[in-house]
Amino acid sequence: MVHARRAPPGRYDADQIQRLSDTTIAYYDRFAQAFWDGTRHHDVSQNYAAFLNAIEGDPPYSILDLGCGPGRDLSHFRSLGHEAVGLDGSQHFVAMARAHSQCEVFHQDFLALQLPESRFDGIFANASLFHVPSQELPRVLLELFKTLKPRGVLFSSNPRGNNEEGLSDDCYACFFDLDTWRDYVTSAGFVEVGHYYRPPGLPRHKQPWLATVLRKG
Repeated sequence: MVHARRAPPGRYDADQIQRLSDTTIAYYDRFAQAFWDGTRHHDVSQNYAAFLNAIEGDPPYSILDLGCGPGRDLSHFRSLGHEAVGLDGSQHFVAMARAHSQCEVFHQDFLALQLPESRFDGIFANASLFHVPSQELPRVLLELFKTLKPRGVLFSSNPRGNNEEGLSDDCYACFFDLDTWRDYVTSAGFVEVGHYYRPPGLPRHKQPWLATVLRKG
């Protein structure tokens, strides 16, 4: 887990923001294989169910896996018959995800997204959006809002905290509490369907992850 210091909102200029993003992407490029080895067997079935159950209409669904990493979740969605597309900033992850899932994977920085309008029924952002600096988050969330179809679903799972953010261990991270995260997503036009803390079945202080299910309003 990354431990970050508090960063005053809006303190970064465009060049600083790009350097932070490049540094985070380079971190994942450097540790791509170790990340795959350490996460490929994680049980995220609770997140899959919360996400897919919230999507309206009949499957198969068009799904964007935002921050798809090596392709674990892409492969799962494809195995269920959905049209899954991945997106990651790490070139190593993109290559791994394409090989592992046989899905289309976009190589894009979260801070420079180029997404088609009203394209996806759902976006699965599992442990990815917390890398977006808070000053850039409103813009990124609006871009995700636009690429969703009407009443589309955004699932997000992020490490929670007391709104600290910063660069630590060559990886930028934000640790929002529920109220602050709600402010960001509702300002972008999303309506909360539900939220929960992970891992399930543990006392709250042992649940470092906040999962939210959101609908395009």
